[in-house]
Amino acid sequence: MKSARRQTLRAAFDRAAPNYDDSAFLQQEVARRMDERLAVMKLDPARILDAGCGTGFALPLLNRRYPKAGLIGLDLAHAMLTEARRRLPKPSLFDRLRAPFAAPPMALIGADIEAIPLAADSMDLIWSNLALQWLDGPEAALRELRRVSASGGLVLFSTFGPDTLKELRAAFHGLDGYRHVNRFVDMHDLGDALIHAGFANPVMEMECLTLTYADLKGVLRDLKGIGADTVLDGRRHGLMGRREWQQLVVNYEAFRHEGRLPATYEVIYGHAWVGDKTPWDDGRKVIQLKIEQRQAGLR
Repeated sequence: MKSARRQTLRAAFDRAAPNYDDSAFLQQEVARRMDERLAVMKLDPARILDAGCGTGFALPLLNRRYPKAGLIGLDLAHAMLTEARRRLPKPSLFDRLRAPFAAPPMALIGADIEAIPLAADSMDLIWSNLALQWLDGPEAALRELRRVSASGGLVLFSTFGPDTLKELRAAFHGLDGYRHVNRFVDMHDLGDALIHAGFANPVMEMECLTLTYADLKGVLRDLKGIGADTVLDGRRHGLMGRREWQQLVVNYEAFRHEGRLPATYEVIYGHAWVGDKTPWDDGRKVIQLKIEQRQAGLR
């Protein structure tokens, strides 16, 4: 990602960090659903990376599921890591007495998913919840995730698909000629990117989750609260006028259903295993790609 875009993104999440959890119920729900997926996978990781850990909501989930594993949280925004530090489990007195000089099993790193400062083949499980959508594209990040993954390791991630915030996108359409909602990568393109990055047996799933609100201000307030109000390309510099705001409200009202305004999120889940990392003789490999779709609602 270009430096200016990365700085814009980091600044947005640094601003959002102190109150992020107040608006991040979707991110937290998706993390729980990812954790449920781990329950059916045969995996006993010694080292886990949470790539794009944010305020660290998933750290206790991963620690409870794999209490013996070392855990690293990585995020671009340092203010997010400050919040995440509060979620790191505190070692008991017994643990401190038993191994007073042992390295802490958990650590936080301020870094970019596309340039992870970890050794190759060092992670057994990589978890990434709703972070990949902020990149220019998934290819560079997926190659980097595979680089730091050990043979036989697993990468599990979630991200947003193209139908995310479709109501807001439609309400803004034709209003001023600027882009107000970010574009997101299609599930099939993500599956192709996993294959091109060298992962084995990728599985892709999609479900639509819908949050509902009393008014448009509530939608925009939550987007700002999680730092997702920042449009990285083609955005408007400056505030809307009163007439434009009134028209936006009217446009969004067309989606009101049973007294509530919907905000739809297309959530894509993907997981893939890291097979034999030795070079291929002719560059070819047979990989199966499974795709599932589901619908769900949140209130």
